[in-house]
Amino acid sequence: MLPYKCISEKIQKIKSGEISLNENVISFFNKIDEHKDLNAYNFLFKEDALKQAVLVQNKIKQGTAGKLAGMVIAVKDVLSMKDKPLTCSSNILRDFTSVYTATTVQKLIDEDAVIIGKTNCDEFAMGSSNENSAFGNVLNPYDKTRVPGGSSGGSAAAVSARLCDVALGTDTGGSIRQPASFCGIYGVKPTYGRVSRYGLTAFASSFDSIGCFANSVEDMAAVMEVMSGRDELDTTSSPNDVPPYTAELNNADKKFTIGIAEDYFGDGLSPEIKKAIDKLLKHLKVNGYETAAVTLPYSKYTIAAYYILTTAEASSNLARYDGAHYGFRSNESSALIDMYRNSRTEGFGTEVKRRIMLGTYVLSAGYYDAYYRKAQKVRRLIKTDFDNAFQKVDMILTPTTPTTAFKIGENISDPLQMYLNDIYTTSANLAGIPGINVPVGKDSKGLPIGAQLLAGQFNESKLFQIAKFIESTF
Repeated sequence: MLPYKCISEKIQKIKSGEISLNENVISFFNKIDEHKDLNAYNFLFKEDALKQAVLVQNKIKQGTAGKLAGMVIAVKDVLSMKDKPLTCSSNILRDFTSVYTATTVQKLIDEDAVIIGKTNCDEFAMGSSNENSAFGNVLNPYDKTRVPGGSSGGSAAAVSARLCDVALGTDTGGSIRQPASFCGIYGVKPTYGRVSRYGLTAFASSFDSIGCFANSVEDMAAVMEVMSGRDELDTTSSPNDVPPYTAELNNADKKFTIGIAEDYFGDGLSPEIKKAIDKLLKHLKVNGYETAAVTLPYSKYTIAAYYILTTAEASSNLARYDGAHYGFRSNESSALIDMYRNSRTEGFGTEVKRRIMLGTYVLSAGYYDAYYRKAQKVRRLIKTDFDNAFQKVDMILTPTTPTTAFKIGENISDPLQMYLNDIYTTSANLAGIPGINVPVGKDSKGLPIGAQLLAGQFNESKLFQIAKFIESTF
């Protein structure tokens, strides 16, 4: 265990001399080496991190440090950092180096965070198990025969195994919340547009959100407070003011009305997960929270709509990786069309190829109206379901996943079964609302169970407040 619970405690211990930030960073690198079998990291930035640690420690002692001073953060390898590798865990970008830094990462650096390295993930963030990486599988710290979840599995495993303080992830259909559940930690997906996507390698541009993993709600809120806000480099980023998330945690005793949607508790849900959520709900009721039934009738269409729309966007976004502009180029090419075909065939993995083909199909002549246009209409109906529900309740409580972490290889040959792991999380991305995973127990095998809380757009504060209450009392 780390000798501190959260960033505020860590800063106090650095000020008092009880902790040396330099030694703290070294201890993380030593622990990463001890747990290299987890395969959580693609790249480590040891020299840079140690230099930054010395500078930040001096700032802390002088009282000039930023909000995240001393926080050691890992970055998912789909976010750019100038002069550092940006591979998206794909062979097609294996030797690519970024020429600029993502807005989110730069904001962390500006507030004196220490960036320790870049984490493994499913290739181009496509997957629910982190089995689709060109760098190999990431293992679950709770059981190394099981997956950590995906696509941000490396970030989740790194935080769960205490190989960093906080890690950034991206969430297109549950890629933060699902691995957070599998690894027994907190994970938040913000409202679409709350955090700039500038510097994020696009998978599905109208779905992608950048969030984070942490072992404490305070750390999670602190990072999101820094990362959120308008960015002139991203026209989809919201101009809405960012609340002081950490200060508002003091309102953790504020009582909310919690919606329960029976649509999320049907067939396929593990009885042990249902039991854990029922226990949490009883705890909340005893402590003054009110509950109300809500209906989300279009939830049954979320997986279909999600995989039609995201694969369509992926097909468009990944067209740029052609062997000509940048990245991998096949040597087995005698003509231009052969170079395109061979570079993409050799550079992309199976899951990425599958999604590109699906997306190209649903966008093709004769199928656009039948699939893509219809899915867009369903997306609007799903958002309306949530809008109506949030007129009655402050937030909605659901399972995060239908099961706890499954075995490596268990679902890899069955894409449909793999996609159904996202059944409770994709709706938040379709609707553009924030969601958070909160650890709520373990099953009979000792595997973590997570509960998901969803709120209306730009209501992240409510999620942090109830998560803090659960962290403190449950």
